[in-house]
Amino acid sequence: MSKRNKLLAGGAGALLIVGVVAASISAKRDRATEVREEQVTRRDLVAAVTASGRIQPKKKVDVSADITGRITKIAVREGELVAKGQFLLQIDPTVYEANLQRAQAAYSSAAAEVVQARANRDQAQRALRRTKELRDQSPNLVAPEQLEQAETAFEVAEANLTAAQHQVDQSRAAVQEARDNLRKTHLVAPMAGRVTRLPVEEGEVAVPSTFSKDIGLLMTISDLSVIQAKVQVDETDVVRLHLGDSVEVSIDAFPDTTFMGRVTKVSNSSTQNPATTATGQNDRAVDYEVEVTLDHPPAEVRPDLSATARIVTDTRRDVLSIPIIALTVRENTPVSTENRPADTSAAARRRRETEGVFVVNRGIATFRPVKVGIAGDEYFEVLDGLKPGEVIAAGPYQAIRDLKDGSRVRRLKQKADTSKAKKAG
Repeated sequence: MSKRNKLLAGGAGALLIVGVVAASISAKRDRATEVREEQVTRRDLVAAVTASGRIQPKKKVDVSADITGRITKIAVREGELVAKGQFLLQIDPTVYEANLQRAQAAYSSAAAEVVQARANRDQAQRALRRTKELRDQSPNLVAPEQLEQAETAFEVAEANLTAAQHQVDQSRAAVQEARDNLRKTHLVAPMAGRVTRLPVEEGEVAVPSTFSKDIGLLMTISDLSVIQAKVQVDETDVVRLHLGDSVEVSIDAFPDTTFMGRVTKVSNSSTQNPATTATGQNDRAVDYEVEVTLDHPPAEVRPDLSATARIVTDTRRDVLSIPIIALTVRENTPVSTENRPADTSAAARRRRETEGVFVVNRGIATFRPVKVGIAGDEYFEVLDGLKPGEVIAAGPYQAIRDLKDGSRVRRLKQKADTSKAKKAG
């Protein structure tokens, strides 16, 4: 090969090497992770807890049967407004009227026995007094046995009188009990309100409740002037709630309206006992009941309507913030000078983990620890670690999760921008 040909072959090889290097650099540039970039800015944040539950009146009374009997008349209908003392329901009084008459007759008989026992006591007392007078006048006219018999007769008569008086008391109590039972056959409204439940009909037999109040329930009267939403709040959120917290309540039956209210009660005990597995761990979440009183409930509201409450626990005005999706965790393992195995336990791993974001500068993502405050619906409050105007990687989630400190990134092309460009073209 001539010298000229050798030079041409060498130049071609050099050009090929330069082309491969350029292609490699271009490929690396193309492999940069696409992220959605966002500037750290100030905004107002609202921290809230969302919980679901049902609408309930603040006060309601279950009218139950205290006696057994057939229902002969129901004077109200479900949904009807009633006044306090208004007649509601009649239980067949026949048996209880007979019981009252029987008790009154027994009382009259007992009263007559008291009169007879008192007369016997008075007669025995006079006989004892005459016997003592004769003995005082002439001891020989009255034998000791006669005096002893007179005293015994008086004591027996007095005891009979006492027993008869107790029998009167017992009969009087029986009359009162029979009268009370008869009165229980005529039920009236214990308070003013609306009949929100009426599970019985005329002809059914009312029975007293024993183990379950639903067995003897005749109707429910609710005072709908004060309406509450009773919601179940998770144990991890209930500690953030306080009496008086502002609440937005959405009722499924009124989809286009939001009702305002306040937290008026936070339960101190859970609504269920957490089940414990064989390993000693709870296998389900624990909820606490929270009462929210509505300021202006709708007039057509009914008990047991499904509701969702958004309880505002904290607010921040004009604070630095970052998207919730931008916050991630990276392991921060310090350099150890000791020759010992690393602790790989979950607790140790949590101690080494640091919360932070990836700050983007000239196409390079750098992990930076940050301290965050309250969480709004979409943003975290930033307490330390960032400055206004800095650019961070704000998504997508998969890209944030896989990013490493020093990774190359490029701005994610928004679908909206692409559609606008097509429309413009």
